Formats: sequence, C-alpha cells, structure tokens
Amino acid sequence: MADKTKTQPAAPFTIEVPETLLKKRKLSEASKEAQVKRREEREKKRQSGKEVVFKRAEKYVQEYGQKEKAIVEARRAARRAGDLYVPGQARLYFIIRIKGVNHIPPKPRKILQLFRLLQINNGVFMRVTKATAMMLKYIEPYIAYGEPNLKTVRELIYKRGFGKIDKQRIPLSDNHVVESKLGKLDILSIEDLIHEIYT
Repeated sequence: MADKTKTQPAAPFTIEVPETLLKKRKLSEASKEAQVKRREEREKKRQSGKEVVFKRAEKYVQEYGQKEKAIVEARRAARRAGDLYVPGQARLYFIIRIKGVNHIPPKPRKILQLFRLLQINNGVFMRVTKATAMMLKYIEPYIAYGEPNLKTVRELIYKRGFGKIDKQRIPLSDNHVVESKLGKLDILSIEDLIHEIYT
C-alpha cells in the first residue's frame, strides 16, 4: 500500500511584525535622525558663538589698553606742564558690608536692604549717582567701599559671581548661563558681563 500522506516541503517560517511595532520603529528612527541634526546645528551655533566671544574679548583687551595708555599720557603731560593729573570721578563702586545687624537704626537698615547687603561680607557693584552717594553717607559705618579696577572686577565675578535666574541663585560658571538670561541684551559671555560692569 502506498503512503497516502505525502510530505510537502516546509514553507519558510515567517513572523508577521505587528503594525504598531513597525510604526514605533519608524518614529524612533525619525526622532534619532532629528536629534542628530539638532545636535549638529547646536554644535555649529556654539562654534560660531565661540568665535564671536573671542573677537569681543580681543576688542575689550585693546580698549582697556588704550584707556591705560591715555591715562599714562595724561599724567606725563601734566607732569611736563608742572600740573597735577586728577583722575575723573568714580563711576562704579564695589560695596561690601562689614558690620552685623545689631544696633542698626531703621533708615540705614533699609538702605542696606536696598543695596542687597543683607549679611556680613556681602558685596555688590553699584553705579555712582547723586542718590547712591547720599545713601552711602548714611550707611558708611557699616560698609567698606571703593572704586574697583578691572582685575578686581574680573576676579570677583569669576570667583564669587552669582546671578538670579528664575528666582534661584546660580553661579556664573560658564557662558551658557549668561547667554540664556542676558542674550537678548547682547551679553553673550562672562567677559561681556565684566565689560558692561566695568564700563
């Protein structure tokens, strides 16, 4: 008797992938491509931003050098003429609190609050106007102040500089922090910030 059951060759084994899984794969591939593209654009923007920051820093160094030379020339000219050179009135003060809260009358206490000098060793840069000069007279026993030079401004901002971003006190550690908050004012780096404060 002949065998009625014939063995047929086995069909290739295929698994159908669910359509939702295929869509998910396609979306993840598209998002990866978009992410790579965004990363490349961000890197290009950062590189171009670095070039702008370096050019500005070089310009600032030249500007500071020219100012120093002008002051030296003015002193020499005054000495040759037999006069004295008197530098201009200070436009910027660095104010630091040196006394605590005990036995401070209400008016100086309020002025210290206005200047953001809330505790000992707090310091602020303040533009000199007639009003601020009058307020400084009131709080003189509780503070020390003077005109900072460029080196002092730079060191203070790099070592102890903080900014208030979204009601949080954040250290000025890199240019991204400065650019995110002050970019709309064309301040892109810490050097730009130093230049704005000093001038």
